[in-house]
Amino acid sequence: MVRRFPLAGLLRLRHAEQDRAAAALAAANDRLRDTADARFAARRTLADREQAQPVTDAATLSALAAARASTRGMLEELDAVARTRRAEADGAQAAYSAARRAALGLEKLEGHHDREQAAADLRAEQDALDEIAARRRTEGGAR
Repeated sequence: MVRRFPLAGLLRLRHAEQDRAAAALAAANDRLRDTADARFAARRTLADREQAQPVTDAATLSALAAARASTRGMLEELDAVARTRRAEADGAQAAYSAARRAALGLEKLEGHHDREQAAADLRAEQDALDEIAARRRTEGGAR
């Protein structure tokens, strides 16, 4: 008789938690990549503007300085967003690792249970065979 793993429901729950944590980690990594792409594009735009703008008068110089200051402010904001998203990604990684550890512990318990159950089944089968053989000997069936 095969006994079900008594913690099978909890193992399914742990696998669901692990899947949710993996999805959250993937989403956090996507947001982090998007932020890194935006930072790269802003830095490239800033570098392109610095090289492409000829300064001919004070108004142009003033406008160029304002544009650079604005872009640098945007870069600072993007850096802050990147730090926040890095922290979120690190937190999501920690949550995934914890969920994976919890599931892995139960998976090991399930494997141990399965091995113990198989050994018990083999012992029961051997006991039945031994009983049949002993009955045969006592009934004079050995020829």
